[in-house]
Amino acid sequence: MPELPKFELSHIGLWVTDMDRMREFYTRLLGFKVMDQGQLPNGGLRLTFLSKNPKDHHQIVLVTGRKEGTPSTINQITFRVASIKEVRAMHDLVVANQVQGVDPVDHGNAWSVYFMDPEGNRVEFFCDTPWYVAQPRREVLDFSLSDQEIEETTRKRIASDPTTRPFGEWRDAKRLEFGL
Repeated sequence: MPELPKFELSHIGLWVTDMDRMREFYTRLLGFKVMDQGQLPNGGLRLTFLSKNPKDHHQIVLVTGRKEGTPSTINQITFRVASIKEVRAMHDLVVANQVQGVDPVDHGNAWSVYFMDPEGNRVEFFCDTPWYVAQPRREVLDFSLSDQEIEETTRKRIASDPTTRPFGEWRDAKRLEFGL
């Protein structure tokens, strides 16, 4: 088998039923900017290209054509943030905007908040914890605690798991595995 070229994830495309509602959610609530939009010839599909970075023409493309009532086939659309402070801010934002399906989760190796976009696609915002611990793990993330209390609660919860170690050590082992 030939060697694969180096590549990275660029963007995600979502089939939508209501372009205006989805564009409004991703721009108003999540801060994406419309980079481009248009319709294919002869009354074809409408497309809206969204990005949070001007170097990328789009990070999300919304495309009409999803049949009304069709369930999402996306498990999750995930965004990394720098710290628990930002995960908490996103949690507070979606709660304040009465977004459906808000689900704060402590994975041991990450703190996350999940929620649904208007068409039932699950969105996740997360940050890494300082530790690696084998997955899957799922505990309720309690935002009534301070950031320091959340970190201490997670540390205590995973301390007895034999797979727990500093995330840096786990990453170093993976770099060797990848030959990097």
